[in-house]
Amino acid sequence: MNMDLAPHAVRFSSRLLSSAGPQVQSSATLPLRTDEHVVGVRKVVREHALDLKLSLVEQTKLVTAASELARNTIKYGGGGMVLAQMLSDGVRRGLRLVFADDGPGIVDIEQALRDGFTSGGGLGLGLGGAKRLVDEFDIDSRGGEGTAVAIIKWKR
Repeated sequence: MNMDLAPHAVRFSSRLLSSAGPQVQSSATLPLRTDEHVVGVRKVVREHALDLKLSLVEQTKLVTAASELARNTIKYGGGGMVLAQMLSDGVRRGLRLVFADDGPGIVDIEQALRDGFTSGGGLGLGLGGAKRLVDEFDIDSRGGEGTAVAIIKWKR
């Protein structure tokens, strides 16, 4: 990961990635600073979803979750990065995305995951909605140091 993009969050995302698990087949790190970067993330995620041969519904769920998390990284975290990893556990293939920023962090993660909670005037469906759209979801956030959110979508 590029340490210049989100130094504190690199540590958090490393914790999310450190557990024994699937083998990483390929990896790419993308910046998240502008709306154009969000468009780029959506494109990369769609391409990986096609490589996995996900159904159109599963592609849409994954791209939607990635788009929401990318926007949150910019809006609430002040920008950061996303790490995209193609995975294999010997039986199935999937895509892991880790969104990381050096923003103020999330004070109450459980509250932030509840539908209807918003700190920015939105509908309050972002984090909880993203969690429902993927197979695996993990979050690590520390006040004043940043947030990392990892999601995985497996080919069914």
